[in-house]
Amino acid sequence: MMNEFSLSNLTKIKEAYDNEGFFIVRNVLDTDLINELDQHIDWLIARHPDLRPERLGHWLVAEDPFWVRFISDQRLLNVASLLVGPNIAFFAADYIAKPPRDGQAVSWHQDGNYWPLEPMEVITIWFAVSPSTCENGCVRVIPSSHLLGPVTHRSQTETINLLNSEVDPTVVDEHQAVDVQLNPGDISVHHPLLLHGSNANTSSQWRRGGSIQYMPVTTRIIADDWPCAFLLQGDDIAKVNHYQPTPKYVAGQHMPFTGYETWT
Repeated sequence: MMNEFSLSNLTKIKEAYDNEGFFIVRNVLDTDLINELDQHIDWLIARHPDLRPERLGHWLVAEDPFWVRFISDQRLLNVASLLVGPNIAFFAADYIAKPPRDGQAVSWHQDGNYWPLEPMEVITIWFAVSPSTCENGCVRVIPSSHLLGPVTHRSQTETINLLNSEVDPTVVDEHQAVDVQLNPGDISVHHPLLLHGSNANTSSQWRRGGSIQYMPVTTRIIADDWPCAFLLQGDDIAKVNHYQPTPKYVAGQHMPFTGYETWT
């Protein structure tokens, strides 16, 4: 696989991101944290039976201390800082957990089409909680497609897909597609205009993981009352967003996690 790095070798990340629009970093998150993420997915599924497990989204983040602890992990921020700088804000995050034999596909799209950000300076870190493989519907990307710029999206409800929308299929050359296969603890990073998607999970195994969006503090959220903006590192030098206070852990209301005592 092209564009693979480790935490000890991140010297060419900016070049890979600019040229290809994505890259992989192996072994970023440790086993204990991965196990807690897995437990957190189960906890959220139990608390929100009305939501599909692919749709455990950003509106659940603001008052959840475990999730804020996770998105604040210094290993993730170290990778993000190479692309967005030292002053890092959080925009959104989602668990996208595809159940065995029933996990929904995600049509080809550009993330930036959906986000109320100005300018569109933001990165996505995709994290793997379970193995993410071709068989269970891993992310697929079209390398360098971010260089096309914004592409028109259209409604797509004839086939089941998570977004109910897609780019014009004539824009996508699937012969160029790369499967981003990850092990638990690996991450991939991609540009907001990179064409990407994923197939349905028809395997007997879960595909558990999700995405986090980090941005420089100079990027403005233009939606009113965004529920989950946080300042995670550095200083708010731009003063263009309202950031939420760090949530407190409440026994019986939140999932216990390592170090939760310091979040009370």
